[in-house]
Amino acid sequence: MALLILAALVWIGVHVGIAGTPLRGRLVARLGEGGFRAAFSLASVVAIALLVRAWQGAETVPLWFAPGWLRWILALAMLPAFLLFACSLLGNPTAVGGASLLARGPRGIQRVTRHPMLWSFAIWSAVHVIGNGDTAAVIFFGAFLVTALAGMPSIDAKMAARHPDAWPGFAAATSILPFGAILAGRTGFAAREIGWIAPLAGLILWAALLHGHRALMGVPVLVAG
Repeated sequence: MALLILAALVWIGVHVGIAGTPLRGRLVARLGEGGFRAAFSLASVVAIALLVRAWQGAETVPLWFAPGWLRWILALAMLPAFLLFACSLLGNPTAVGGASLLARGPRGIQRVTRHPMLWSFAIWSAVHVIGNGDTAAVIFFGAFLVTALAGMPSIDAKMAARHPDAWPGFAAATSILPFGAILAGRTGFAAREIGWIAPLAGLILWAALLHGHRALMGVPVLVAG
């Protein structure tokens, strides 16, 4: 368990303690943007490999048991996670990037949230914390949950520093919380900008994992009880 805790702290430290702090700027100044990206990618691979290995070998203690009815809710909760993930890859052609893209305003899934991929990871990890209910799972999936949630304001702060002129208007028309800007009337939902390919891909992937979870992970999603 100690190794799992250490691995979780390493993972969080790499993504929150480096990528989300002024330390990133100092490392970029020393290594260059390309050098930093290469080093960060390597550190991420090492960190997740250590985390997975530590989780697989960790002793664990049950904290709670998710009843059958709750597993149905958790399975349904994974659907928006897959939809957000698919849309972040296929239905988000103007991902948060340069000043020119920010000046155009939100498009596609950005109208729902400006961090669709991080929200997909946050939902995924939260579902697995609740569904597993043991100490090892809380630490393992909790590490991803902390990273995803902390990454959203961290990315916003980085974008605000990089694009001080374009970012305020973009941020005002979008939201971290899904549908926050839409409900507040700061933007509108535009299904046409998202299209149908990304949602369909997310739905198919969700259904495939729902039925193939036992074969892939050794644990069924839905159990009696």
